[in-house]
Amino acid sequence: MANVVRRATSADYSIRLGSVSKVYGSAKSAVQALDTVSIELRRGTFTAVMGPSGSGKSTFLNCAAGLDRPTSGSVWLGDVELSGLDEVQLTEVRRQRIGFIFQAYNLLGALTVEENVMLPLRLADKRTDRKFLREVLTAVGLGDYLKRRPSELSGGQQQRVAIARALINQPDVVVADEPTGALDTRSSRQVLELLRSIVDDRGQTVLMVTHDPVVASFADSVVFLADGKLAGDLTRPTPEQVAARMTHLGEW
Repeated sequence: MANVVRRATSADYSIRLGSVSKVYGSAKSAVQALDTVSIELRRGTFTAVMGPSGSGKSTFLNCAAGLDRPTSGSVWLGDVELSGLDEVQLTEVRRQRIGFIFQAYNLLGALTVEENVMLPLRLADKRTDRKFLREVLTAVGLGDYLKRRPSELSGGQQQRVAIARALINQPDVVVADEPTGALDTRSSRQVLELLRSIVDDRGQTVLMVTHDPVVASFADSVVFLADGKLAGDLTRPTPEQVAARMTHLGEW
């Protein structure tokens, strides 16, 4: 019997961008941050985005995560077209289906680890699944730190809290903006290994912006941007391969 090749469908992808362009300003002051970018990110994969300063990395991330609206083109999160939603609907989708990790952690100092992680559930008026909460905190290595406050944790531990918070809603995709930018080398590696594990062990989709070739090498693939356009990609590259491509793009 011949093998049947199944074609990929929308259900296979967490994020799809179709000819997305983003222009800031107008007339003579207009700046084109993205120029007809099309890309599909499969579920359960780890994608890093890199490019020179001003290449459109942050705009790409913001459009993909529904934080910014494209000037033209379409953005899909699973089966939902983000560009077709109003602000209330968009906020609801971001809250329920996207987990965010930032360089600065963005934890609330007055709340405990447990309360910071549960915050997305409270904002969405959802009941807390105590079993899943414990599972997530254990997965990020913070099962014994529930009652501590951010000031009592190291930078790496605070970023783990942020990762647990991003996972608590069981989102379609986790979006990370320079997640290791404020960490030392050891803590950075621990956070990256954690992100790698949630992809490999939990089937999570991760989209990450970084400027560091070592950080990017933890991803399944690295997508490069230059002048708002896609400028190639690498699959499971070494840091040296990423650095060489970045040199070619003119950052160093």
